[in-house]
Amino acid sequence: MAGIWVYAEPKDGSFPRVTFEMMAAARSMAAEGDGSVTAVVLGSGLADASLDRLAHAGADVVAVLDDAALATYTTDAYASALQALVEQQRPDAVLFAEGATGLDLAPVLAQRFNTGFVADVVAIGHDEEAGFAFTREPYSGKVQADIVFAADARPMLATVRPKAFEPLEADEQRTASVVMQQVNGFGDMRQTVADVVRRASGRVELTEADTVVSGGRGTKGAEGFSLIEELADVLGAAVGASRPAVDEGWTDIQFQVGQTGKTIAPSLYIACGISGSIQHMAGAAGSKCIVAVNRDPEADIFKVADYGIVADLFEAVPLLTEAFRASKAS
Repeated sequence: MAGIWVYAEPKDGSFPRVTFEMMAAARSMAAEGDGSVTAVVLGSGLADASLDRLAHAGADVVAVLDDAALATYTTDAYASALQALVEQQRPDAVLFAEGATGLDLAPVLAQRFNTGFVADVVAIGHDEEAGFAFTREPYSGKVQADIVFAADARPMLATVRPKAFEPLEADEQRTASVVMQQVNGFGDMRQTVADVVRRASGRVELTEADTVVSGGRGTKGAEGFSLIEELADVLGAAVGASRPAVDEGWTDIQFQVGQTGKTIAPSLYIACGISGSIQHMAGAAGSKCIVAVNRDPEADIFKVADYGIVADLFEAVPLLTEAFRASKAS
């Protein structure tokens, strides 16, 4: 099963959009090398997972490791399981989604296999000598860097930025071989999970959202931040935040966008009361259209915004909310 692997992380029995974006990238890579694409699924109780969707999206093989030791994510168990599978089957590359799991697993595997790792990939092209060139955007997107692996650095390990690739159109006639994997032991498990506490939200997941409304220091408090949430609800959007809003406790860390938060690439990003620091834009620079609301006409956010509203957000945001609400009602 050598070729290109996609680490497909199931969530509540289904797979997030970024999984299918990675499948598209993997199919393109496989076409260059005349290889196959394998979706690798780890977990426990995977009988209800929508594995057929992986086939429809381009997988030739779906490799499933279903084990009670993988019921709750730990670095030890998952890295050891993936290490064993890679050693058995020797893929050329493994793609992970840019996020908590991918940024945890991929570097561990890179160290264990003495190979390379590229984070936050936005494009993958052909390279005559190395096979593939992985493009990333360091310095908050100010430059593009093409990274290639040495000939003996295998597997190539990379995390892929959500929304960087467009999923292929699902082919419901397409099938894939589902292969149940077996790994004898998971090594020395140093970690145990006592409990998992989840904070439920009725809004769309931040990294999956097509529209994101974010608030920053300019919201001045939890009450002001509620204006951001109201606008997001009217638009059916996800809520985001800059680090100052999170540090002040006005919203939860799960909504933080930026260098120390989540990287997003929505079609529309509305930034309210956000200065546009390099650290914040590192997580939002991939947005297709940026609308900024800020009372300071010299704010850095206006340098990257497609549209700017120089106004007090406490006046502008309620007006936007009512305008969108009226538009939807009509």
